[in-house]
This record gives sequence, structure tokens and C-alpha cells, in this order.
Amino acid sequence: MERVSVVIPSFNVEQSIHEVVERIPKDIFEKIVVDDGSKDRTGEMAKKAGAKIVTHDVNYGKGRAMRTGISISQGDIIVFLDADLQHKPEDIYKLVEPIQKGRADITIGSRFLGNTKAMPFVRKISNFISTALIRLFFGINIKDTQSGYRAIKRDFLEKMHLESERYNIETEVLAYVGKFHMRVEEVPIETIYGDEKSHFTALDIPKFIYLLFYLKFYKMRKK
Repeated sequence: MERVSVVIPSFNVEQSIHEVVERIPKDIFEKIVVDDGSKDRTGEMAKKAGAKIVTHDVNYGKGRAMRTGISISQGDIIVFLDADLQHKPEDIYKLVEPIQKGRADITIGSRFLGNTKAMPFVRKISNFISTALIRLFFGINIKDTQSGYRAIKRDFLEKMHLESERYNIETEVLAYVGKFHMRVEEVPIETIYGDEKSHFTALDIPKFIYLLFYLKFYKMRKK
């Protein structure tokens, strides 16, 4: 059976990180919390819950934290989980199962395969736009391109030359999914929305289109 590593990028989440780590299934091979320059007790609380801690001296961003987690992980399947309890840690095996059974190389926890009534309208619009553009550029037919709750086979991660520092990393991964013709399966997840704002707004659309052009016509063509 493949070993599963859970990587949790974290920044100033002392109120939630202990519960996130505690709720991860007990038989998971390793739980890695990357404390991305937090000013609070994020690292301390994660350690108390039993996670392996890696600390950045400053806040680099989610992309760098994910890359750090990948670099020290030892599992055969890497799961990326947010630290704010927006996603349920108990859903980890729902993401891992299609990979373990040989149906997928990457799975994405989709908020659009279940009840979306609680999803803020602006998130629905931003996801619709980004999903349409990603399908156009990379030929990937998935419903929830902005979900960060994912599981990926290490063999493919090791072939990805990821460089994004912040949230662009999730789109960068999808560019590689298209390049490597990876098998994708979406699984329904339950999402709990708090007061946090979406990281993708109308003002970001031109930047997002620029990113897609860069990935499609420059980075994905590099050997």
C-alpha cells in the first residue's frame, strides 16, 4: 500500500491548526506542517498535535510552503490540505482512493460535485472564469480548478519543475497535468466557508490570463 504524506501550508493559523492535524486519520504515514513565517503559535500548536514541523523565517507564500513540504515528504502520494478547517481532514482517503486503485494520477476535491448553496457568489463566478480558461489553454475538463485540496502521485510531482511562490502554484500544477496527460478524478468534498475572502477577483483576471500564456507558451515548452 502506498504511503500517504499530508502537507499543510500554514500562516498565522494557531486557532485551527491543532484541530486540523488531530483530525487527520491516524494511519496516515506522515503529517507535515510548513509554518510559513507565522507570527503566532502556529508551529507550536501543530507540533503539539503530532505534526512534523518545517519553519520558514519569513512569509514566502503558499507556493513556496507547498514546495518545501514536497521536498521533505517521503510518501508515495502527497495530499495538500489547507490549515483553516475549510476542508475536512476526514476526506483525505476519498482523495487518495482513486490513486491507490489505479484510476487516477491526481485527484481534486471538488466543491461543485455537492451542494454549492453555501459557496459565496463571487467564488462561483471566479471559479467559472478560471475553469473555462484552464480548459481552453490546457484541455483539462474539471469543474473545480481552484480547489487546493488535492492528492498527487509523487512520481508526477518529481517531474514538475514548480516555481510559483504563492497561489499560482495550483494553476501551475494543472498546466503540468495537461502536459503529462495525467488522469484526473474529481471527488466530492464538503467545504465550510468562513469570513475569508477569495484570493481571485475581477482585478486578477488579466494577471491570470498572463499566467496562462506564460505557462502554455513558455514554461510547458521547456524541457
